[in-house]
Amino acid sequence: MNKIIALWIGVLLACVSLGVRADTPEPEALIRNTVDEVLAIVKRDKDIQTGNTKKAIELVDAKVLPHFNFTRMTKLAVGKNWSSATPEQKKVLEIEFRNLLVRTYTTAFTTYQNQEVEVKPLKMANDATEATVKTFIINKGKPPLPVNYDMEKTAHGWKVYDLSIEGVSLVTNYRGTFAEKIQKSGVDGLIKMLVEKNQAQTGTMSPKAASK
Repeated sequence: MNKIIALWIGVLLACVSLGVRADTPEPEALIRNTVDEVLAIVKRDKDIQTGNTKKAIELVDAKVLPHFNFTRMTKLAVGKNWSSATPEQKKVLEIEFRNLLVRTYTTAFTTYQNQEVEVKPLKMANDATEATVKTFIINKGKPPLPVNYDMEKTAHGWKVYDLSIEGVSLVTNYRGTFAEKIQKSGVDGLIKMLVEKNQAQTGTMSPKAASK
């Protein structure tokens, strides 16, 4: 699972967009524009490149996470056990899952290399409420790596709720681990596990990220 996550979190950093066409569908434009903005910041910020996790987290908070639907991501990751969780448990699960992804993201931001990504043009109906943006990570000397972003239209714009690398879903990978923990220790046991993982990394977590 860690290998899949490491590949996933490098995707937004690795992309080199070819620009946004006037008729580019919103989901595709969002991926391209976010990639361009984030990559420009990372390329000129030597502190991030040399391992400044505080700056990396601030970048993730400001530019990447607003484009993710963490409520749906958490629900999908928890799976069938989501319905048995209380409203308070759901709230805490979403916070801790978000913090877990923030913590994981920082490593990718501080180890950026000059990969490229081809973003495939998206075809979708004008009234579509879900879409999948397909990309390929290009590393010299290696086969292209397919990465798909599953997105949905919300009241706050298009959001990513899952992505797949070589056909393997991020939330599905987490679902297996989460289900096993819930089976052994209940929902509270999963929350405890996530809290402990995040607290172990408090040295790299920003107060903003930790408090959400």
